[in-house]
Amino acid sequence: MPIVAASPPLHAPIKMAALGYTLPFYTGAKPTFPMDTALAVIITIFLTALVTFIIILPGIRGKMRLFWMLRVVTSLFIGAVILAVNFSSEWSVGQINTNTTYKAFSPKWVSVDVGLQIGLGGVNITLTGTPVQQLNETINYNEEFQWRLGGSYAEEYTKALERGLPDPVLYLAEKFTPQSPCGLYNQYRLAGHYASAMLWVAFLCWLLANVMLSMPVLIYGGHMLLATGLFQLLALFFFSMATSFISPCPLRLGTAVLHTHHGPAFWITLATGLLCILLGLAMAVAHRMQPHRLKAFFNQSAEDSVLEWSSEEGGLLSPRYRSMAEIPETQDIPMSETSSETCFKEEHIKQSDCAL
Repeated sequence: MPIVAASPPLHAPIKMAALGYTLPFYTGAKPTFPMDTALAVIITIFLTALVTFIIILPGIRGKMRLFWMLRVVTSLFIGAVILAVNFSSEWSVGQINTNTTYKAFSPKWVSVDVGLQIGLGGVNITLTGTPVQQLNETINYNEEFQWRLGGSYAEEYTKALERGLPDPVLYLAEKFTPQSPCGLYNQYRLAGHYASAMLWVAFLCWLLANVMLSMPVLIYGGHMLLATGLFQLLALFFFSMATSFISPCPLRLGTAVLHTHHGPAFWITLATGLLCILLGLAMAVAHRMQPHRLKAFFNQSAEDSVLEWSSEEGGLLSPRYRSMAEIPETQDIPMSETSSETCFKEEHIKQSDCAL
């Protein structure tokens, strides 16, 4: 009689050598990076530059070491902020704790924390259960929907529907679709495009400021710092104006209503823009009142400057080149006694020859 191996029960998982007790074709939750990859790259680049400058810091002598370190840290901070906020999703944020439905066509409710972050290039929606394990599932979602150039928000929303994301995530994502009567998509997308453009111009002005501050044209570097701050404030202006015309659209999730407000990216851009304006004005005043101290702060001597500035001919904005008449005459170099005696003898011989 042939021996037939007993088959495992239907409800028991099949043990596999590579996956342990995990059913085939059903992988576990994917590991998530703790922060946005774009922000991580930006922070890594600027931290690497800062560490490099710190390594060469001992080669600078005396008081210039402190001035040089202060300039480097301030400049790197401004550049890192301008790039980071451009890719940040925390320009408008909101978060609530509520009881709401979890899946479609299911009467069961869950207690969750719902977060909404609106950036210049899209929205980010987080859903975390309190506690995380509810209904035999792990409720921990972090979904991003972008509308940057080259992306399609409607396609990403369609993919989210096909994946069967929880109701709170789909509800908030649907409010930002182009077909939504709330009109959030057009307003936030327009605000993001204009604010992002202003931030890129501010970044270019920051680069020019660094180039000019390393040359003997400090006043122009101060002007570029002023322009950097002004373009950052313009980005805030465009974002605020475009979002202020949004019609009230309540985001009701279960028993609570989600309200948004300006996030950390908005306020740090405001602080950095004001800092750039203050630094630019301080350089303009210092160049007018104490130009030698300003040059000393930037490790430049008075002889390095090719341009002089005249308050009568336009103040800080009118460079005046020195004419040839204003250049001091070169002093005669005294000769040694031997050479002077030789010259005196030659002149005496010439005079005697002429007398003959």
